[in-house]
Amino acid sequence: MGNEKESPSLKRGFFAGLKGEFRKIIWPEKKLMGKQTIAVLVIAVIIGCIISVIDWIVQVGLSFIIG
Repeated sequence: MGNEKESPSLKRGFFAGLKGEFRKIIWPEKKLMGKQTIAVLVIAVIIGCIISVIDWIVQVGLSFIIG
């Protein structure tokens, strides 16, 4: 029951459909991709800094309350 293999025509149909779906994708230009990548990295660094500052404030606050 578990050793049944897919027929070659089923595999061909899957990959033909996959190829057709990839043709529908609108790929961004290199320049736009570079700008978006830089934007994502900058936002990630900014959010990381914000989280670090909030974490530091919470640590200082807790140490003040506890000790």
